Amino acid sequence: MKKLLPLLILVPMFASDPPGVVVWKASDLKAKEKELIGKMSDKKMASATLETFGNHSTMLAHREGDGEVEVHEKMADVFFIESGEATLILGGTVVGGHTSAPGEIRGASITGGEKKTIGAGDAVHIPAKVPHQMLVANGKKVTYFVVKVEEKQ
Repeated sequence: MKKLLPLLILVPMFASDPPGVVVWKASDLKAKEKELIGKMSDKKMASATLETFGNHSTMLAHREGDGEVEVHEKMADVFFIESGEATLILGGTVVGGHTSAPGEIRGASITGGEKKTIGAGDAVHIPAKVPHQMLVANGKKVTYFVVKVEEKQ
């Protein structure tokens, strides 16, 4: 048994990742960014869900144009800016708001919101029910990793 003990200790080191563990390597995200650039909509935006877990999901998004105003009734957004730069408008009042899906409101613009410049390396947490809009200046672009988390009500 003493000879087997070192082998038993080594076995866990060679096992696969625990369930739910995902590592997105920088090279994988860059490859996904290139894919997104090739699939941009007429609104100069593309996104892809990477994984979905229980109460949260992950996405990668790329923008080369302004986004709509978004308000999520139950979901918080966490953005990690991978590359580029944008202006994020937070709070205020949604102009032209309409329900786009259950618990989701979209609109044309925000009045009275606060503007923040965000760029590579920045992280942002936006609680549920907070209007937000990402603006991308002409000739600029931004790619960001998104975690959408269902907030407890």
